[in-house]
Amino acid sequence: MRSILKHFGLVLLLALSMSGAGAGEAPAVPNTGFHIRSVDDAWRANLPRDARAATQAYLDRLPSDVLARSNAYFEGGYWLQLWNFLLGLGISLLLLGGGRSARVRDWAQLVGRKAFLRDAIYGGFFSIAGWLLSLPLTVYQAFFREHAYGMATQTFAAWFGEQLTALAVGTALTALAVALLYAVLRRAGERWWLWGTATAVGLLALMMLIAPVWIDPLFNTYKPVENAEVKSAVLAMARANGVPVENVYEFDASRQTTRVSANVSGIFGSAAVRLNDNLLRRSSLPEIRAVMAHELGHYVMNHIYKALAEFALLFLAAFLFAQWAMERLLARHGARLGLQGVRDVASLPLLVAVFSLFFFVATPVSNTLTRTAEIEADRFGLNLAREPHGEAEVDLKLTEYRKPDPGPIEEFIFYDHPSTRFRIHDAMRWREAMGTP
Repeated sequence: MRSILKHFGLVLLLALSMSGAGAGEAPAVPNTGFHIRSVDDAWRANLPRDARAATQAYLDRLPSDVLARSNAYFEGGYWLQLWNFLLGLGISLLLLGGGRSARVRDWAQLVGRKAFLRDAIYGGFFSIAGWLLSLPLTVYQAFFREHAYGMATQTFAAWFGEQLTALAVGTALTALAVALLYAVLRRAGERWWLWGTATAVGLLALMMLIAPVWIDPLFNTYKPVENAEVKSAVLAMARANGVPVENVYEFDASRQTTRVSANVSGIFGSAAVRLNDNLLRRSSLPEIRAVMAHELGHYVMNHIYKALAEFALLFLAAFLFAQWAMERLLARHGARLGLQGVRDVASLPLLVAVFSLFFFVATPVSNTLTRTAEIEADRFGLNLAREPHGEAEVDLKLTEYRKPDPGPIEEFIFYDHPSTRFRIHDAMRWREAMGTP
């Protein structure tokens, strides 16, 4: 399932998560820093039957330089989570300080006159200001760092062009989301936290509905898979499980990255099976079957709806925390900052800061919810595709950007997907129990 289900903070609440992969112009280049020791079918057939021993044999195929590179990349992401959180708080404080947010609200009132339009204008300002102030860290994190680890394929001009496209889309959606949210808050009275939760969940569902159809094609080209063998294998699994699709689509992710990925998107009776060209080019048919069976599992087991329900509860907790925190913060600092209460759009930076704090602390909870769904989809995929070696092989490829063997506490806190060791062990345990070669 796509990373839209990752980090359900206020960024998603206000439709600020418009950072999808964009369409670049540079040709794909191989990641020369990532390689796995090759084996043949005879090696797989001679693996120990014991799941632990077989798992270790797979992990031993990762060269030491690849392992060190993977660990460094993923562990660096822990610090980036902290820096992004602190930067977000800093941006909120900067916008609030000196009454800046209140002055923007007053200017938006003069321009927009009506409350809804005023709040939409403020939302657009907030989106653009946040983008500009966080741009240096974004450039480092999403461009230079990805190139340093050999996973990016775009020129800076192509990358920056897609960032501008994402900014335009994100600003429009943020303006609408902010206007809707504050229209609800103004009418909700003392139960604004309850109606705010309902609005947040509704916006999230809307994003899941429109993003695959209207937003993703802005950044990548989607076309039917040309490989007849792959198409037939995936459609057979989909139809056998009642997934309403008539085609399988590939998209040109290699224009941005070397990573392999796939997804089955769609809600309310729609479904689209999509895999990227890196997966098609770098993986065998058993690996592709394993990946797509996993993705089909998300759809069949209604993980999108379950995630909406689970994160609705997180949103409810976040809004209750926000009610407590905003009441105290506004009572102490509101007048000095020119804020007129929680229903005042000028208090948006403060609300964002409060939500950011909540979801930062709740990261292990949100990660565990997503990771649990991924484990369920893995096991569904094993039973559907019956490709334990295909699963293990593609899991090794994922170590390109995910540390393969974390400690249990580390995995609990930082991993929104199971680790490579966990996933391969699941596959080898299935192999051992089913008695397959």
